[in-house]
Amino acid sequence: MVCVAEARAVETSVLIRCFNEQKYLPGLFDALDRQTYRDFEVIIVDSGSFDRTREIAEARADTVLRISSHDFTFGYSLNAGIKAARGKFIAIVSAHTEPCDEHWLETLIAPLRDATVAMTYGRQLGKACSKFSETEDFERTFGPRPREESPARWCVNNANSAIRRDLWEKYPFDEELTGLEDIDWARRWMTEGLRVVYRPEARLYHIHEESWRQIRRRYYREAVAARRMGIKGPDRVLNEAFAELRHTVSDLVNAFSPGDNPVAARLTLGQRLREVVYFRVNRNIGTFKGLLEAHPLETRAEQEDALFDRSTRAVVIHGPGKVALENIELPELKPGDVVIRTAHVGVCATDLELLAGSLGYYKSGMAKYPIVPGHEFSGRIVTVGQNVIAFKEGDPVVVECIQSCGSCGECRAGNFIGCAERAEVGVLRLNGAYADFVTVPARFVHRLAPGTDLRQAALCEPTAVVLKGMRRLMPALEAQPNAERRCAVIGAGCIGHICAVELARRGHAVTVFDRNAARLEVFKGRPIQTSADLDRLGEFNVVVEATGHPEVLDKALHAAPAGATLLLLGLPYARKEFSFEAIAAFDKTVIGSVGSTAEDFAEAIRLMPELDLSALMACSLPLSKFAEAWELARAGSRLKIILDVEDRP
Repeated sequence: MVCVAEARAVETSVLIRCFNEQKYLPGLFDALDRQTYRDFEVIIVDSGSFDRTREIAEARADTVLRISSHDFTFGYSLNAGIKAARGKFIAIVSAHTEPCDEHWLETLIAPLRDATVAMTYGRQLGKACSKFSETEDFERTFGPRPREESPARWCVNNANSAIRRDLWEKYPFDEELTGLEDIDWARRWMTEGLRVVYRPEARLYHIHEESWRQIRRRYYREAVAARRMGIKGPDRVLNEAFAELRHTVSDLVNAFSPGDNPVAARLTLGQRLREVVYFRVNRNIGTFKGLLEAHPLETRAEQEDALFDRSTRAVVIHGPGKVALENIELPELKPGDVVIRTAHVGVCATDLELLAGSLGYYKSGMAKYPIVPGHEFSGRIVTVGQNVIAFKEGDPVVVECIQSCGSCGECRAGNFIGCAERAEVGVLRLNGAYADFVTVPARFVHRLAPGTDLRQAALCEPTAVVLKGMRRLMPALEAQPNAERRCAVIGAGCIGHICAVELARRGHAVTVFDRNAARLEVFKGRPIQTSADLDRLGEFNVVVEATGHPEVLDKALHAAPAGATLLLLGLPYARKEFSFEAIAAFDKTVIGSVGSTAEDFAEAIRLMPELDLSALMACSLPLSKFAEAWELARAGSRLKIILDVEDRP
């Protein structure tokens, strides 16, 4: 798909390759807007971003070209972008860069007006957020003096370069290389007698905020490319090792006297020394693996793993009491999957049970850590699998928590909760939405109407849970058509609150019981009664137990009058001795209900505009404050806490 602004003649096309660059792209566009040289267009080549990259690009670029990440190589993305370009000069710049001044572009392309020059490249600098050693490498590789490129020391780099389009038409970039396509192209024209020149005045900041794994992958794929081009090979490992040893010693010395290295402002001496060691070790692991591995990057899956960082910020529970906000890899996008950018996620008691290790799945060994919690959420689709036709990018959605296999006997009978292979988002086998992005099968996704309040939509899951309980409760009540229905809801937490609101909407007389006066206070002004006295349960012939506390359950089972119907929505109920005489001898009916189905989600979405759930949306915090949100939830001082994932502080 290509989005193109009104055509105009330009001398230069600025080509930017992107994959998940929402953090840096606005700064690059701002720097381009400040350029004194104006005879240029901006072309974005996006290779499957699932953050806001394309949204930013489409608002500010002249052309946005989208290619599949399955087709991506550095050479292919450049060739695709240049085909769409109108300039006779092509300036190539990484999306995570920022020109240092308003003269960068003019300075970079000026040498190309000399017919003997095929390519130019500019200086790269680090910022405070960079790695200390990489900033030192930038100074070694580029430096302040102009020069002409030489095969003795290849430095040309497409993070900050420019080429002549007429030469590209004769020799496009090599689409098979896993990196170093810039060196390959420069080498081709230098053998023809043309020049490649370095212009240090064309300066930009090259921002790499990479994990150690990303650093290893980057140098690995570059080493593989150098090997395939014949620049380096296994015979060069010893030379590379000696060079890296020299650089490591130099970096360690410079850590004590960092001079102009901007990273020194961010790190203490001890941190600088440690980071030097980590950087050099990971760079060497990647480089030596790429030079020595027998058959490197031969499959497309291996190439995509080395080329793309599909990470997301997520809250990860590693075991009882062990939790951290960190970056994790998203699972591979299957043909039937979608990737959703999380907007809001509700804090649920289940999340706290996961942290405590008290959830039955984990105590029994049915589920294992690590797990990303969060099953009550809303968001927008950002990527769809190849077989997904029911959804498109940008659709606002919610997702069913319980996801069955769909093919076993239980599933075919409609008993999805009985599926032995079922997964539960954020609970069992599937990571949840305490994350910027979550990948789920499209068949469990429900589209919302345009303009839906996504914060309220995060309450669709608990609402669907209530609606399933109502669906199971109604047949028992309809069997007593002449009985007056006096409904008690025990527990005024999220589930109990929604249950009371829904019963009242259906026209039933409702009394909510809770010891927390603040939770009962929110029902003031509504046709719902409140009480803290469970001894009154004998007045009600419909009782909904929504606390999950075994003592409360025991009280409800014994105190409910003869002929009463009890709906159990609270989990977990601990082991407790109990005599069934209190049920059988008094014609009481006990109904259990857990989770929800697609039918219940559809009904929850339909009912959302009719339900006043404003009390459940009164407290929100950013995802980074998840620990504070959990403390509030434990204390019971807030009825519900919703984490705002999409809108960072």
